[in-house]
Amino acid sequence: MPTPQRRQSPTTPGERFTVLDPATGEAFDEAFDQQPDELDAVVGRAHDAWHGWRADPAARTTALLAAADAVDAAGTDLAPLLTREQGKPLAESYAEVARTAARLRYFAEMAPRRQPFTDGRPVRSEIRWRPLGPVAALVPWNFPLQLASAKFAPALAAGNTMVLKPSPFTPLATRLLGSVLSTALPEDVLTIVTGREPLGARLASHPGVRHVTFTGSIPTGRAVAQGAAATLARVTLELGGNDAAILLDDADVERIADRLFWAAFRNCGQVCMAVKRVYAPARLYSHVVEALGQRAKAAVVGAGLDPATELGPVNNAPQLARVEHYTARALADGARAVAGGHRLDRPGYFFAPTILADVPADSPVVTEEQFGPVLPVLPYGNLDEAVEAANDTGFGLGGSVWGTDLDRAEEVADRLECGTAWINHHAELSLAQPFAGSKESGVGVAGGPWGLFGNLRPFVVHRPQEA
Repeated sequence: MPTPQRRQSPTTPGERFTVLDPATGEAFDEAFDQQPDELDAVVGRAHDAWHGWRADPAARTTALLAAADAVDAAGTDLAPLLTREQGKPLAESYAEVARTAARLRYFAEMAPRRQPFTDGRPVRSEIRWRPLGPVAALVPWNFPLQLASAKFAPALAAGNTMVLKPSPFTPLATRLLGSVLSTALPEDVLTIVTGREPLGARLASHPGVRHVTFTGSIPTGRAVAQGAAATLARVTLELGGNDAAILLDDADVERIADRLFWAAFRNCGQVCMAVKRVYAPARLYSHVVEALGQRAKAAVVGAGLDPATELGPVNNAPQLARVEHYTARALADGARAVAGGHRLDRPGYFFAPTILADVPADSPVVTEEQFGPVLPVLPYGNLDEAVEAANDTGFGLGGSVWGTDLDRAEEVADRLECGTAWINHHAELSLAQPFAGSKESGVGVAGGPWGLFGNLRPFVVHRPQEA
């Protein structure tokens, strides 16, 4: 396997774009604006590197463990840069860096083993798992490093190489992560490309790519799948969510209110599996609305680099406009802002943590994925009504049930049409578990051994048994 080398970034004059700090709305750096016609050479080098990388599983393990150590060592550089371009509190950025290293360690030693099987014939049969080839990854702006590692860690552990494109809103920390990893990985095993569209569309449809993995919105996911279909590349799509939380009539509101609030508002609500709708029984409705409203009013909103900050800004201007639009539409339709309901009067993309009551069930803030610091709370008369409302959506990422009787809560959770259901908590994932959406929330499986085998194909060998 080639000796790891530090790769040089392109330096073509003029081919750069501006990166904004969401806490100020002002430019603070630039990133390389790589062009679609550069991808032929990038993917070609990834293919060439694949031959050596796939050949030595033991060397892959060693390299990935060294890469994890390098990420840990670079945390003081990566986390502040991540906060600067994404907006999240610094403590959350450090947690994201740690999760990136942890995922590398988790997959590093998960080498696929040969699997003998019998089918009644006088032959010895064996399944041998083979990597696919160069993988393309397209990563969004809400968890740039964590979601990048969710793609490259299993892909590289399986013996593939990868070309990864971060969002143009958050290219810098990912680019730095690529430089950090290049000290441990052979050249061209993992390549980070940054740029604006149509770079991502071209990468997803590139004929040299054998697997396309994407996290983002449902409309963009459809476009990615259509692009990959041209070459029949495998696709893994982690798409949007509109997760519902159902509170049962025995829920201890004061006990769960803080957990429920942060399940909706962590990372300023910019989490695909965040709670985005709450259904509360009529007799508890006022109590739930008041408790969540109090926590929203008490949350400290500010720049992520300020140690006192609990909620940072929305990441970018288009997303802030979306949040403003959905909130204004709900208020115009008769909803009541128990807390927030407006953009904060300060520089940057800040929106007040918002709890909405009396929201029409057909309001877009309920039926769509708002992806921001806004939470509608809706009453229900009976439990079947709540479950039906929770399932009445094209989304199917996650959901949760909150109550004191855990057996009853589990029975209700089992009725939710989603990929993951939680009881008395939400959006907590283990590296070892499968993560997949139902309905329009995704195609394929990430996480755990399922994520590894999503980057492999079976190769079957039959040979006669010895006489």
